[in-house]
Amino acid sequence: MQRAGLWSMVLVAALAVAGTARMAMAAAAAGLLETGTAAPNFTLPSQEDKQVSLSQYKGKWVVLYFYPKDQTQGCTIEAHNFQRDQAMYDKANAAVLGVSLDTADSHKAFCTKENLTFKLLADPEHKVVDEYGVPVVAAGPNHFAKRVTFLISPKGKIVKVWPDVKVQNHSEEVLAAIDEAKKAKS
Repeated sequence: MQRAGLWSMVLVAALAVAGTARMAMAAAAAGLLETGTAAPNFTLPSQEDKQVSLSQYKGKWVVLYFYPKDQTQGCTIEAHNFQRDQAMYDKANAAVLGVSLDTADSHKAFCTKENLTFKLLADPEHKVVDEYGVPVVAAGPNHFAKRVTFLISPKGKIVKVWPDVKVQNHSEEVLAAIDEAKKAKS
C-alpha cells in the first residue's frame, strides 16, 4: 500500500511538472509578435561578415525564420528546403533570412558545408529573438531559439506567424502563404 501511495505521488508530481512546462511554453508563445504588428527593424551580422538590416528589404516579402542550431538535423532539413525553393522566393519578390543564437562563424561553416546562399544572421545575445518574442530553450549551459517563422509584407507588417514549425513542408507552406497574401491584396 505504501508503494502504491509513493507511485501515486510520483505520478501527480510528474503531471504537475508536465502541466507547468506546457503552461510555460504557452506563455512563451503568447509573447510572439502577432499578425498585423509592424515588424521591428534590426541589424545583425550574417555569414558573410556583413551587417544585415530588415530595413534593407523594404518593398520585398521577408521570411524571417528562427531556428535552434546550425548543423543539426531538423535545421539542416529546413535550410535545405528554403534553399531548394530559392528560385520561387526570388520570383515571389521574397527574401529568406534565418536567425539563430549561433555566431556568424558558425553560420559561415554551416552555409559552406550545406551550400546555402540565403542570409543566416547571428543573434548570440538574443536581441532580435527577444524583440520578436521567440521562446528560448535551455539545455544545460546551451540556449536555443524555438523554431518560429514570421512572414513580413513588403510594407513591413507581420502577415503570418508559424509558432510551431514542422520542417518537412514548411517552405511550401510559406510560399503558399505569400501567394495567398498577394491574392488578398488584389
